Amino acid sequence: MGMAKARFKAIAGKLTGDERLEAEGRTDQAKVKIRQKMQDIRHRAEGIKDSLKHDRS
Repeated sequence: MGMAKARFKAIAGKLTGDERLEAEGRTDQAKVKIRQKMQDIRHRAEGIKDSLKHDRS
């Protein structure tokens, strides 16, 4: 699920008074943020690894 869908879910839950839907949306948002941070960390680690390879040459 993308961030937009998660946000929409949380907003829809809030507007309709559906606490469960709102909570699911907020949980989904947190999951997306964690997934994005993990990808960023992976990319940074790959960059460091490549940098170290080039320094050894």
